[in-house]
Formats: sequence, structure tokens, C-alpha cells
Amino acid sequence: MISQLEKEIIFRFLRARKKDGFLNVISIFSFIGIGLGVAVLIIVMSVMNGFRSELINKIVGFNAHAVVKHYDKPLVFVNNKDLAKGIVSNDGEAVILSKINTKGVLLKGYLKNDFETLEISNNQKYFGSTDLKNNSISIGKDLSFLLNIDIGDQITIMSPSGIQTIVGSFPRQDKFEVISIFDSGITEFNENVAYINLNTLEDFFDKNKNKRFTEYYFKDPKKIEYHKKNLIDLFPDAYVYTWADLNESLFSALKVERNVMFIILSLIIIVAAFNIISGLTILVKNKTRDIGILKSIGVSNVSIKKIFFFVGFIIGTSATLFGIVLGSLFSFYIEDIRKFISNTFDIMLFPEEIYFLSTLPSEINVNSIILIALCSIMTTSVVSIYPASKAARLDTIQSLKYE
Repeated sequence: MISQLEKEIIFRFLRARKKDGFLNVISIFSFIGIGLGVAVLIIVMSVMNGFRSELINKIVGFNAHAVVKHYDKPLVFVNNKDLAKGIVSNDGEAVILSKINTKGVLLKGYLKNDFETLEISNNQKYFGSTDLKNNSISIGKDLSFLLNIDIGDQITIMSPSGIQTIVGSFPRQDKFEVISIFDSGITEFNENVAYINLNTLEDFFDKNKNKRFTEYYFKDPKKIEYHKKNLIDLFPDAYVYTWADLNESLFSALKVERNVMFIILSLIIIVAAFNIISGLTILVKNKTRDIGILKSIGVSNVSIKKIFFFVGFIIGTSATLFGIVLGSLFSFYIEDIRKFISNTFDIMLFPEEIYFLSTLPSEINVNSIILIALCSIMTTSVVSIYPASKAARLDTIQSLKYE
């Protein structure tokens, strides 16, 4: 506990005085440095969290949340309370031939009614019909640019499964009509995936209908590890994989990048916190006479130590709170700030054609803010211990000898 005397002395030392001008400058720079360090950390973590959430939303928007493939048993569908919907599907790799180019793609097959329920065909960036009937195809925006094809055009698709003739085996080729163009927001998907009717796909690739797999879509796809465990328990003899498994390397890289950025930017706080050591050391030097008087009237070394420790602690904590408010406000209005800077200086800070996002994403995470605040306060507390201990060790007689 802190006594009333200790409180009064702490706030007296915190108040600015004209003769302590240099000390005040150091305290101000310490405060600003810690506050800006905390704010920058919150802003960077919020933007990276926003990027991750936007990426997850895009991936789960056009990919199945989980897929169950049976090795040697017929397809079995199981419903549960966490499930949004489940549909049957199949896929195969083929080559699209156009007048100017060729491109290998992954063809995904769905029944017409199932295709109409997919997120990819129910957004503002989907153009054309959802009537996925025989010999119709839906392609991505980037693939349409690459092959110079549009809605209504005819394209040829060549299958690796051959047709037996009297002169040998030839790759099967069929004509398909482009009925729609979709945009997932990710170039790789737009270039390499196309949708056709499930029955057409199985005939085209000569696939057995018993080899179909089930795609599961959950109400909360972010809890994918929980859902995967449930599916593995339900289908112990099947192959189960999720959107997280397909993009594991990408999210691992994002996690590493976020951790590295946190460590690097934490150095700002550490450097600013070390200014507190300088400020408190000068404060101890300036207050040598006051320390001697306090000790002479019976104030203990422990109280002296607490007084100077809490001076540094209050500076660090108040600076941290200032940084939290500044960083949170900046993160909340970061898109408006980006627009203002772009319009004022006529520069593109966040080009959509590079990042595939129309706005700068930001997601304020309370847990991240708490972690940053704890790290900042702990750092400032630790660096306050040494000058506080030095003040407590001052000899009373030596402090007053030349006064």
C-alpha cells in the first residue's frame, strides 16, 4: 500500500518546475515515445488482423469449409447443428483451348440447384447466369482476360481421359458455352478454377458417381479445427481436409510476419522506456537534498524506493493509456485517413489492383491491445526499479553534508 505522504511526494515530483527544465524534456520525450510506440503497435496489429480476416472471408467465400472424401464406401451425408449446408461435388483437371491461348484448369462440378447456393455465385461481382446446365461453364475474371473470352463465347475443353478409336486413344474434347464470369478477389483462383455441371463433369472425365465427395459449409468457419475434429470422429475411414489445410503455408507466413512485426515495433517502446531511466536518474540527482530530508524525518528506504518507482510507473502507464487511445482511434478511422491523404496529396496509398481490396482493412482486437499494454507497462516498471533502488541507497549524511 501507498501512504498519503508517499502519494503527495510522488505527485509533487511529477509536477513540472522551471528549474527542472531538462528533466521535463526527458520526461516528455519518454511519454511521447512510449505512447507512439504503443499506438504504432496497435495500428500495425489491427491492420494485419484486418488483412487476415479479409483473407479468411475471401477463402471461405469460394472454398468449401471442409471436404469429406470416402476411399471405398458410398457417399454418406451427416447433418448437425453447426452445419449451414452440405452439398455433393466432384472435380478434375483439364485444358481449356481458346483461339489465342490454352490454360490448364481445375474443373469443379456441382448440380444446378447446389451451384445457385454457393457464395461465389451470390455476390455483386458475379456476372451472368447461374443456370449451370449441361455443357455450360462459369469461369473466373482473370481467366477470361487471359483467354480473351466473354459471356456467350464457345470454348473447347480437353480431358485427359481418352476416347478409344480404331487408330488408338485420343483425348476427349467438348464444346462449352461460357454462361458467367465470377470474381473471387484472388487472382490464382480466378485463373485456375472453373465450374461446370456435376453430371457433365463425371461423363467428361469418365468418373464413377460413387466417387463423389461431400462439401461442408459451417455457420462459423473460423472454428474449423473444432469442425474438423467432429468430422473425423464421424468419418474415421474417410479423408477430411479443410480450407485451413489448403492454405496452411499462407497463414503460417502471416503469423510469422505478425510476430516479427510485434517484436520489431516493441523495440520502440523499449528504447522510449530507457529514457525513463535517464529521467529518474536525473530526478534522483536533483532531489538528493529532498531525499536526505525525508530520510532524516523518518521516511524509510522502502518508501523512498516506492516513491521513485511509482514516478516512473505513472509516466509509463499514462503514456501507455495515451497510446491505446491514439492507436485505437487511428485504427478505427484508418480508411478515412487513407482517403484524406490520397485525395490531399493525390497519391495511391493502397492500390486495389495490387492488394485486391477496395478498402484498407483494420480489425481492433481487444486481446492484442491488452497484450501490448501489459508489455509496455511491464517494460516501464522494470526500468524504473534501478533508479528507485539507487535513490533508496543514498546516504542521509552525504545527502545533507554540503547543503
